[in-house]
Amino acid sequence: MSMTEQKELLQVHNLETTFFTDDGAIPAVDGITFSLREREILGIVGESGSGKSVTSLSIMGLIPSPPGKITKGEILFEGKDLTKLKEKEMREIRGNDIAMIFQEPMTSLNPLFTIGKQLNEAILLHNKGWSKKQATARAIEMMKLVGLPRAEQLIKDYPHQLSGGMRQRVMIAMALVCDPKVLIADEPTTALDVTIQAQILQLMRELNHRLNTAVMLITHDLGVVAETCERVVVMYGGQIVEEGPVSEIFKNPQHPYTKGLIQSIPDMRVKKDRLYSIPGSVPKPGSIEIGCRFAERCEFAFDRCTKENPPIYQTGEQHTSRCFLVEEKERELNV
Repeated sequence: MSMTEQKELLQVHNLETTFFTDDGAIPAVDGITFSLREREILGIVGESGSGKSVTSLSIMGLIPSPPGKITKGEILFEGKDLTKLKEKEMREIRGNDIAMIFQEPMTSLNPLFTIGKQLNEAILLHNKGWSKKQATARAIEMMKLVGLPRAEQLIKDYPHQLSGGMRQRVMIAMALVCDPKVLIADEPTTALDVTIQAQILQLMRELNHRLNTAVMLITHDLGVVAETCERVVVMYGGQIVEEGPVSEIFKNPQHPYTKGLIQSIPDMRVKKDRLYSIPGSVPKPGSIEIGCRFAERCEFAFDRCTKENPPIYQTGEQHTSRCFLVEEKERELNV
């Protein structure tokens, strides 16, 4: 089935999430639109401060309020606008239909309870009427599914007795116990070493394939996206600056920020004295109101970039970029 034929499972339209602080209203996510299709793995990529995690927390209804609030837009899941739901209704969707795993499993797992007790609690919460025995059987089944050895013994262990990679697998098992249609993985491999990182990514690909769960993978690492995802959304300064199929974006990146991210991926085949990094840092949310948010870090910036807000340009059938260079290139071609 081609990308265009896949049904859209989750649609984010013009989403704006603002934090109201002593310094004023800060738009952490500023008018973003994208969708997640059935059974796909979508990458959301960008540096810290680009708005990726706020996007995922907005979808889950977990924005801390105060100071945060969704101020505009809609998040449609199977036609239902999640921004309009009461907390009780959102709890029904959270876990059952949309589940999330976080960067550091030690902050999500309770150190005082065994792995088995925590998995059982998640299972019984979403399967009313199940016995403890049924829940334990399901917990062992899920632990085996995510490749944990000696599952029958492991459920008696506490989180600190497991390695980082094993804890992350437990978190994935916990997220998948209710067969969610969408799994949001927020930097799931950042705290792990490279070998374990590769295993977790491979596991997510297998589970996506086997369980048909759509995955939204949030990361700062385009290398991870290249290995795992079919489509990618590149975020910068709270906006989407480029979107398209992974193969297309790696072959023909259109936005200078994406080009910089690709250049920053270490290449084992080429010996370099220094790794490339994009100069400067992500602007503080809300600090740039007029002009391209990447302009002051961009080697291709020209006058227009600081005076106008660039729109999103269609650069291919499923490829878009928020950069005036697209228009400039077209003008050159037509001269």
